[in-house]
Amino acid sequence: MSQHFLLSAKARTLSLASVLRMSDEEAEATFRRIRWTDGKPVCPHCACPTVYDCRKANGAPRWRCKACRKDFSVTSGTLFAFHKMPLRNYLAAIAIFCNEVKGKSALALSRDLDVQYKTAFVLAHKLREAMASELKGMKLGGQGETVELDGGYFGGYVKPANYRENRRDRRLAKNQNGKRRVVVVMRERGGRTLPAVFKSESAALGWIASRVSQDTRLVADEAGSWNDLHARFEVDRIDHSRAYSMGGVYSNGAEEFFSRMRRAEIGHHHHIAGAYLVRYAQEAAWREDHRRMDNGQQVQAVIGLAMAAPVSVDWCGYWQRAQH
Repeated sequence: MSQHFLLSAKARTLSLASVLRMSDEEAEATFRRIRWTDGKPVCPHCACPTVYDCRKANGAPRWRCKACRKDFSVTSGTLFAFHKMPLRNYLAAIAIFCNEVKGKSALALSRDLDVQYKTAFVLAHKLREAMASELKGMKLGGQGETVELDGGYFGGYVKPANYRENRRDRRLAKNQNGKRRVVVVMRERGGRTLPAVFKSESAALGWIASRVSQDTRLVADEAGSWNDLHARFEVDRIDHSRAYSMGGVYSNGAEEFFSRMRRAEIGHHHHIAGAYLVRYAQEAAWREDHRRMDNGQQVQAVIGLAMAAPVSVDWCGYWQRAQH
């Protein structure tokens, strides 16, 4: 029996110990090298390459643009803009976050970094936002390609009554609290994974049509929500009450995504719902697509996405806004 990739030495190319042994200058050089390929700073305000060093004594590296005269750092204009912790802490946080195969809770991250829970909560969501930036505008399928489709419901738990005679069927809409949402995922065989969140599976049909090429073969289960897709696509259906795979028709790839996301919910987060459910789904999709990448490459990929993303609208100053 072949060895699982995560158990092999190929999956381990970066250790947390090596990150913690880094000096602040080495961590800064790592971020600078990933943001600017040749390591030479470029002004994020006007893209002028002519800059000069204006670092204060014992301060973080800063540069001043010759054209617009504005100061900037290695994280200016990125997800890590206005950061308070040393860059080595952010590098360690990304390494810890990537090393967790199914997800990392904010509570555990706060203990690992010795920071407040609020700090770890925002940092984890910024990393999810970086991962999600890779999915923007993505389209799946094409001639001869197969895309698997499935939906899974999350959130909106209603605790059952104590006495059996007082209990209600929580599957009925009238007995739910309105917070339950469905994560609809599309997974191209041998390709990428794309999730989104809707109130119901049928509400996702327009999104599916906009993100999948028309000459793509879809595979879905027997849920009635997918019936209208037959008018636009070639659709194969699999009845899971009879079999998980029959005649080459299966949606096991989409089921694998939900297996990872359910384990993240049960084992790490315990509750994923609400406005940020889509971020947890996008994180699970990124982890699923990069599961065969070693942890060193994963860390570099996440840093690259964070350095290429703009300042977060949702999370920059999140707790400060809540105080006003």
